[in-house]
Amino acid sequence: MPIYPTIESCIGETPLIRLQRLPGNTTNTLLAKLEGNNPAGSVKDRPAMNMITAAEERGDIQPGDVLIEATSGNTGIALAMAAAIKGYRLKLIMPSHMSSERKLAMAAYGAELIEVSQAEGMEGARDLALRLQSEGVGKVLDQFGNPDNPAAHFKGTGPEIWRQTNGEVTHFVASMGTTGTIMGCSRFFKSVNPDIQIVGLQPADGASIPGIRRWPEAYLPSIYKPDTVDVIYDIDQTEAEETMRRMAKEEGIFCGVSSGGVMAGALRLSRQVSNATIVAIVCDRGDRYLSTGVFDG
Repeated sequence: MPIYPTIESCIGETPLIRLQRLPGNTTNTLLAKLEGNNPAGSVKDRPAMNMITAAEERGDIQPGDVLIEATSGNTGIALAMAAAIKGYRLKLIMPSHMSSERKLAMAAYGAELIEVSQAEGMEGARDLALRLQSEGVGKVLDQFGNPDNPAAHFKGTGPEIWRQTNGEVTHFVASMGTTGTIMGCSRFFKSVNPDIQIVGLQPADGASIPGIRRWPEAYLPSIYKPDTVDVIYDIDQTEAEETMRRMAKEEGIFCGVSSGGVMAGALRLSRQVSNATIVAIVCDRGDRYLSTGVFDG
């Protein structure tokens, strides 16, 4: 009798595709890593499954336990899927202004949603998660300080890109929110070729881009190591949204706002270099942002 895979085997090994129109006339190759192809729809499927699996292997948690996490969206959806696969109850704490698609997706996987106000934001959500843990409600996975988060990308995303480009990648571009993706990939790329440039994206002052954050000093993710990122670009909200819409209309790639910011950064980088192979993380799909009106422009 054949042994068939389960859904978790579908996490990772996402396509890496070449942009055809947005780069314009250039000697560079711009490649997009389509993380929306993961089963719960984002790059966060990788660390979500790894954080739960690694905690299980250490004996920190066991099926039936209650897990808690503060999340602005994609991590919550990914954890809700992973918890359903693994047999855990999950409480997710998130700002109330996140899109309805995100909230509905989390609930569909069986997660309990706890909302904080937009003013409290992710900082308030993180504080509440720790308070619930201290009250014995459950175990916080802590994506912001959990080394199992970047480890998922050190073991998976980075090696995949290295293999898919035959080692020709020269620049890696990713948004910076939790920073797990850029930390894990940077560590891998610097281990195989220290000359690969790591470019991070953060929102410009006043910009609100789901999934990208400019953290106050007290809330900087402890997994974040500034010296592993070579360049940081500030991305304006309008630029991110316009590039996101252009990705759909001109490339046929339907991605979210933070991915628009990443691609805007990759295009900015491409105007400054030549004969480069630039890989950008398209972290999710655009369908979970439709209700916000960002595609109406």
